[in-house]
Amino acid sequence: MSAASPLLRPRDGDALRAELRRVAALGGVPVLFGGEIHEDTLLISEYYGLRTAGLRGLAVRSSSGLGGASMVAGRPLAVADYRNASSITHDYDGPVLSEGIRSVLAVPVLVDGQARAMLYGAYRTGAPFGGRAADLVVESARRLSEEFRIRDEVDRRLRMRDAQSAGGQVSDEQIREVHAELRLLAVTAPPPLQDRLRALADTLSGTGTEPGAGPGAATLAPRELDVLAQVALGCTNAEAAQRLSLKPETVKSYLRSAATKLGTRTRYESVSKARRLHLIP
Repeated sequence: MSAASPLLRPRDGDALRAELRRVAALGGVPVLFGGEIHEDTLLISEYYGLRTAGLRGLAVRSSSGLGGASMVAGRPLAVADYRNASSITHDYDGPVLSEGIRSVLAVPVLVDGQARAMLYGAYRTGAPFGGRAADLVVESARRLSEEFRIRDEVDRRLRMRDAQSAGGQVSDEQIREVHAELRLLAVTAPPPLQDRLRALADTLSGTGTEPGAGPGAATLAPRELDVLAQVALGCTNAEAAQRLSLKPETVKSYLRSAATKLGTRTRYESVSKARRLHLIP
């Protein structure tokens, strides 16, 4: 896992726990648990609806049990009768059966094709685990996959910034690329991450550090900054529109409104003025 950023990278387990609670609330699933994978071992750290302590902190090895098999296969696996299932090993029968669990679904959280975490949903009845409940667990795994991927990418880009702070050779152009990519990631990121991504982009641009950037200085909307960041990289309006999932006419509109606020006449003057005000790097 990537090194944590104190600003962006909250504990991944907290995001996992939030998804378990979401499934419990929307799907009425009585037992939910999961955790992060460290090397080839899953550590169950988050849970909902457990009656015993057997599954709490349990270490599940790859290829062992239903979760280990799902981890290796990289896809959801389920059994409707855990006690008698012949398709899995029974290394963890003690803690599973002590919970009265009979029907189980295990879903891996994949990041770049590798299992990063596991989610489990379970019933204490023999009804197959499927329908809306199964869809919710799979959807939660996908949401976590995207969130972890974005966090990893941001961590990678922050390491570039840290290299510059430590005296490494990182060019202004690289900083501008990182800034533009952070703002681009914010466009498609889950809502809880959007503000943090934009805040990180602002740290790269040094927003507010210009002596003349006090009260009365130009304030651009997030989308205006998104467009200017792409233009600053040399993108045409059409290219900026494609990257930001906007129409070219919308990009032009944002550029016009930014120019009005900045008191500039061309897109290049707008980029130059925005840089002087430390709105973009």
